[in-house]
Amino acid sequence: MSITLSDLLAARGLELTRHGTSALSDDPIQWVAVTELEDPAPFLGGGEVVLTTGLRHRSTAAQRRFVESVKRAGALGIGFGTGLSHDTVPVPLLAEADRLGVPVFEVPYSTPFMALGKLVADSLSADHLAQLHQLLSAHQVLAEALLSGKGLPRLLAELSHLVKADVALFQYGAPVFATSEPDASWRRIPVPTGLRDRCTLAIAEPSVQPDIVAYAQSLIGVELSNQAARRASSRAVTGQLVGDVVNGLLTGQEAAARLQAAGIDAVRRLSVLLVEVASGQIRTLPALPLPTEFSGFPSAIHDKRLALMVSAAEAGGLASRLSAYLFDAGLTAKVGIGGSYTEPAGLRWSFYEAREALRNGAPVNEPERLNLTSLLMASRDVPLTDLAAEALDPLAAFDSKHGAHLIPTLDAYLLLNGSVAAVAADLGLHRNTVRYRLAQIAELTGYDPTVTADRVHLYLALNVRRLGS
Repeated sequence: MSITLSDLLAARGLELTRHGTSALSDDPIQWVAVTELEDPAPFLGGGEVVLTTGLRHRSTAAQRRFVESVKRAGALGIGFGTGLSHDTVPVPLLAEADRLGVPVFEVPYSTPFMALGKLVADSLSADHLAQLHQLLSAHQVLAEALLSGKGLPRLLAELSHLVKADVALFQYGAPVFATSEPDASWRRIPVPTGLRDRCTLAIAEPSVQPDIVAYAQSLIGVELSNQAARRASSRAVTGQLVGDVVNGLLTGQEAAARLQAAGIDAVRRLSVLLVEVASGQIRTLPALPLPTEFSGFPSAIHDKRLALMVSAAEAGGLASRLSAYLFDAGLTAKVGIGGSYTEPAGLRWSFYEAREALRNGAPVNEPERLNLTSLLMASRDVPLTDLAAEALDPLAAFDSKHGAHLIPTLDAYLLLNGSVAAVAADLGLHRNTVRYRLAQIAELTGYDPTVTADRVHLYLALNVRRLGS
């Protein structure tokens, strides 16, 4: 254990005698410094006991300067060795020490300074070994807690016990675990994970064992990185399964069995929540941790979106909570809600509805009734992009060369239900000009906007072109 000045004075065999009236400090002695310098302050670090024989402190002024220098350096006391330069502790030195509050004790000629130094050194060594043993024991406790199968909650609970203070862990601004509600006074410590997740460990003050916190940081960082890798892998596998169901490659009982094995109970009424983020943030989705209320719901990555299969009754509230979490995490995101269905076919419909809802562009988007146009454009088996290019590229080229505005005219004509008069009024044109442009469209594309079948083809082409732009 650390030794104090009182312990040193009471040590058997040293025969030390206290002088003066200055109070003894309870701080542990950091070292024993032996010096005959008149001004030892530049060579002291604070917390020492300064031993001297007063060889160069013959005058009253020199003795006072010596005491002032020791005080300035933050030493705990002066041990004055008698029997060499001085037979007794000099009165001026004692008077100045009492005035400045520096304890003084006499070291008799029979007691070598080395004996005091060895006693303090042995104490410091024992204290250091005890601290190392305590630190290694704490390391073992934290490692065993993490490997116990109870993960981060157990580790953080043990950390709280070791530092004798409440702790909390945050990731993307959301609490992962907390032993109590943190406030602004808690110390915040960043935890490196290799992810842009703003992971922070918060510890209430006062706390003890600061050295153990660094080890806890490393364990937490490794565990969170491992969790992220497991999430990414799981979502990729589940995403492949969900993709097969959504694309109609897996149906019926086989689909239900494989979904059940992946934790998706298609017998229950489920809704799909679909998360879409800005293009520069897509790489965040596979490993993105979710708030604790989502821990029981399967998640998947499909078509660069994060899909969650949630309880239909909770879908609206969960979507709002998810949107708020994504915003706090710094992600530019929107959430689409799919309808409530059972069976694999229902999961497919809910996914389509959630994807269609995302087109509304709000942070949270409610499901709407699907239409045939949306389903056609969602299908990967229909070459709509090629069909759209075949129909509209001639018009785009003609508009570019002649400034004819055929595509805007066609768009207005389809939007206004084929009314020449309404198009003329909307575009500020003569009706004959509108009819002439429609004739040009028919001639250039081979599709007549006045014929129903051709009109549907052109309508789909315009929508596909708009989505791809």
